[in-house]
Amino acid sequence: MSRAFVFPGQGAQTIGMGRALAEAYPAAKAVFDEVDAALGETLSRLIWEGDIAELTLTKNAQPALMATSIAALRALESEGIGLEHVAFVAGHSLGEYSALCAAGSLSLSDTARLLRIRGQAMQEAVPVGVGAMAVLLGLDFEAAVAVAAEAAQGEVCQAANDNDPAQVVVSGHKAAVERALEIAKAKGAKRAMLLPVSAPFHCALMQPAAHVMAEALAAAVINAPKVPIVVNVRAEAVTEPDRIHDLLIAQVTGSVRWRESVLWMERAGVTEFWEIGAGKALSGMIKRTADGAVTRAVGTPEDVIAAKG
Repeated sequence: MSRAFVFPGQGAQTIGMGRALAEAYPAAKAVFDEVDAALGETLSRLIWEGDIAELTLTKNAQPALMATSIAALRALESEGIGLEHVAFVAGHSLGEYSALCAAGSLSLSDTARLLRIRGQAMQEAVPVGVGAMAVLLGLDFEAAVAVAAEAAQGEVCQAANDNDPAQVVVSGHKAAVERALEIAKAKGAKRAMLLPVSAPFHCALMQPAAHVMAEALAAAVINAPKVPIVVNVRAEAVTEPDRIHDLLIAQVTGSVRWRESVLWMERAGVTEFWEIGAGKALSGMIKRTADGAVTRAVGTPEDVIAAKG
């Protein structure tokens, strides 16, 4: 039975995530300590005891979710379940950085610093109120692309996240995204609603952030991953450091092709998808995409012990 480790993206954050892992596993606690040191602040205190509004700020949520994912991975490794049991890794948006860290392509400290830069750059790329994102339920990706194209009217409106066969997120100028809501409903969407996000991620408006990440990644050491990573913007496995570098830059403005990534892994023989870190959002998307796929969420000590059994 072939297995993939997958890592969640923004939106999965909760106050207290990862704390029980850190208390139960020294290797998990060491992850939070190293991230705190890399950022020069006690992000772990915000994660475990802080305000959810502050944690949800993009610059905090991104390294916090990565730290929680890697802490869960270290707990699994402490119980004898590591990458030797995995065929592929993948992550949703910022989760791609968690996947690269898990596979040894990026160091933990570099990953934390890159995600802090990425979060700040994405937040600052577009003034608050100029952009928006919306989820369209009940339309497939091709239909959502058509909706976005019709809604653009000279502004930016793109299909940003292809999450599963009936869930697509569009991103762009606020007025264009609001037009997309009405067009989607007219075309039969079951639901179409704005998302509570602070910036329009994964669209052309993020180009300033892509420039920032190009500079930041140029200074980072990217190693070949221990297992192949299925990347967002290509929906296929990649192992070459130069390609990983280029695709991480492209990811800032490119679509998250999650549905296609899951189907690619399924065709490659993956039957088990383990969601490593906070929440279970990816597990739901995977079940709706790959018939018969087995999913497991690993985010607590109890999950780790259950996985061992």
